[in-house]
Amino acid sequence: MARVLIVDDEEGIRRTSELFLLEAGHAVDTAANVSEAAARIATRDYDVILSDIVMPGDDGIRLLEMVRARSPLTQFILITGEPTIETATDALRLGAFDYLPKPVRKETMCRVVSKASQEKELREQCESLHEENRRHREELGRLVEERTAELRSAMDRLATTLESTTLALSMAMEKRDPYTAGHQRRVTALACAVWDLLGLPHEARDGLRMAGMLHDLGKIHIPADILSKPSRLSAAEFALIREHPASAWEILRLVEFPWPVATIVRQHHERLDGTGYPDGLKDGDILPEARVLGVADVVEAMASHRPYRAALGIEAALAEIARGRGTAYWPDAVDACLKLFREEGYMLPP
Repeated sequence: MARVLIVDDEEGIRRTSELFLLEAGHAVDTAANVSEAAARIATRDYDVILSDIVMPGDDGIRLLEMVRARSPLTQFILITGEPTIETATDALRLGAFDYLPKPVRKETMCRVVSKASQEKELREQCESLHEENRRHREELGRLVEERTAELRSAMDRLATTLESTTLALSMAMEKRDPYTAGHQRRVTALACAVWDLLGLPHEARDGLRMAGMLHDLGKIHIPADILSKPSRLSAAEFALIREHPASAWEILRLVEFPWPVATIVRQHHERLDGTGYPDGLKDGDILPEARVLGVADVVEAMASHRPYRAALGIEAALAEIARGRGTAYWPDAVDACLKLFREEGYMLPP
């Protein structure tokens, strides 16, 4: 059943049309002109409006425009005694559901009103689905924002935890080996500076920084008297020292870093020509982070004081990596390191 408004200035047509539609089971109101129709529309929603085109005052086309502006889903059927192609075209262009010439037969009127009512119902369902879909999208967007914020917060907490853990482990190592206090920090700063100068992926830089702060962690297994021995190490003692990258790897591999920190640390004493340790890797088998870290480690170690010797100085350190460029050390990392010190005035942190 549809709620229908009939608008016609001829009382006989209004009453006949009303009777047709009442018998078909529809709820019907009538109006004699556009003003009366506008008053009814202002207080009640209609499914279908049947309106004459030619009436005193405003015509049916004007009423159609009013209805479209106020209630786009209401279906509008225009009726006229003087049908023309132009009038029909105008009516459909303005959004009329159909256009019927007078006199309108009962079966035709009821059939068209029924179809118009079904059209309105379908459009209402479609709009309802669109609105429900919009609400779902908004809710999904809100949930995504909430979960993203939660994930970001969790990642921030994880990053803080990793940072704190890394710093604590680094400090613990330096407590056991006071002669190399600051070594890991200085190596890290230099390695990151080289990495940045080479323009290598920023997302891998944090992994390099973590590895730099932990690269000597394996020395925690070495007796303190060997670490602080004021004379040259024996072959057996040096062999023990050489185990520290693998020892660090054994500890760090248990930590779920977002980067291959354990592997970088294990490889930082590997050399391009296979003469490094602990695995004798060559060239492409060594991670870029480990190649950069290896160069920075050599430079800082030679330039700084050790228990068994005085500092050799930065020039001696730079000469060493220049000598081993392309054989022991990655050429790109060597060139960047030399440029930092000799052209850009880089200095190792205190």
